[in-house]
Amino acid sequence: MTARHNVLIVDDEPAFRLFVGTVLRDSGYEVTTAQNGTEALTLLGARHFHLVLTDLKLPDVSGIEILEAVRRESPETPVIILTAFGTIESAVEATRKGATDYLLKPLESPEELRRVVGRALHERRLEDAIAVHRSREPGSGENGIVGHSPTLRRVLELARSVAPGTTTVLITGESGTGKELIARAIHRWSPRADGPFVAVNCAALPDSLLESELFGHERGAFTGAVTQRRGRFELAHGGTLLLDEVADMSPALQAKLLRVLETQEFERVGGTKTVRVDVRVIAATNMDLRAAVGARRFREDLYYRLGVFPIHLPPLRERPEDIPLLAGHFLAALRRSLRKSVVGFTAEAEERLRAYAWPGNVRELQNVVERALILAGGDRIGLAELSLQPGPASGEDDGRLKSLEREAILQALADAGGNRRLAAQRLGIGRRTLQYRLKAYGLTARHDGVAAREEG
Repeated sequence: MTARHNVLIVDDEPAFRLFVGTVLRDSGYEVTTAQNGTEALTLLGARHFHLVLTDLKLPDVSGIEILEAVRRESPETPVIILTAFGTIESAVEATRKGATDYLLKPLESPEELRRVVGRALHERRLEDAIAVHRSREPGSGENGIVGHSPTLRRVLELARSVAPGTTTVLITGESGTGKELIARAIHRWSPRADGPFVAVNCAALPDSLLESELFGHERGAFTGAVTQRRGRFELAHGGTLLLDEVADMSPALQAKLLRVLETQEFERVGGTKTVRVDVRVIAATNMDLRAAVGARRFREDLYYRLGVFPIHLPPLRERPEDIPLLAGHFLAALRRSLRKSVVGFTAEAEERLRAYAWPGNVRELQNVVERALILAGGDRIGLAELSLQPGPASGEDDGRLKSLEREAILQALADAGGNRRLAAQRLGIGRRTLQYRLKAYGLTARHDGVAAREEG
């Protein structure tokens, strides 16, 4: 997040505009405000914005009209709808029409605003980095999925074959391989393409919050539940729900999820009214669910219910022929925003990209290309800018691979000043995954947060 991200806030309440603007400016964004829809449309016609936050109800032009204007002029720009509880149905309808997300007024906290805005911009950036110019380059595919390796083509064949029905799909693969992209492709190839695609990361929230996030809650269900809130299952009605990192779900929630998958019915937290939905569920995980079942960490009946149609997404090191294509896409997408005239990679740099083990997979590749692009002084990225150690292009040498992964983690922690959250982002993996690997490699955190080998 930097000042390069220009955000437009559209709201007719001066105090609310001031609050949202102050929070986002303090977070490093460039903020422009509009007090009504007419002013907003004028601004949208005159300049580009990376993100738009608009109230649903405005005195002259509706938030839906603002959304439609953005979709016409700049379809890549995320739009977040701001709405009071009484108009939540309209907010849900706005998500069906292309809104990225919505926020209920009054906002719960500045952190909620920062989280939703940051997530919208991050997702947009990842999509841009993969999808830009995909129709102009060899090996580029549909839905932002880039590559021409036989293994990737097989994955896409499976995704296309399962898309027309309502079968539950289980996508497995290491962190950063693009599991959500495959899920989105299945949604777009399905009859539900005009419905919402809703994703929730099961590893990002504690159980109490995850249950509310999935199924919603009634007013007074728990401390802080001041209004009724609909969960992701309701928001995904008529569309597709992606349960990412589903293996991190607690046994209690696994039981509730199994019931919903079987009946398409549930009750909101704190409620007694049964809610019925029509949702296709896609689950994704970077863990071995079969092993988790054997260790009694995951319900066997839920495993078979989710894994009706499994799709395994191979790691990047197993499809090295896709690496130059992906690197080229990231370069094309990022050089414009970074105002660089770099046209490609040197032969040595491209070979190093192919040889590296990529523990963080596609997300790590994006981060490496972005860092190299920032450092590049000429028209091509060389070995010095990549800052990668050579490694095997396959997983056969397990010891060497683990050594490379350990070094990549240490380097990411060093670059992030010991901040685990930032280090995980740089590697393109989740915080829980990073914590697991720190423990697996005998690393711990000193008081200053920098990883070090355990002694004794």
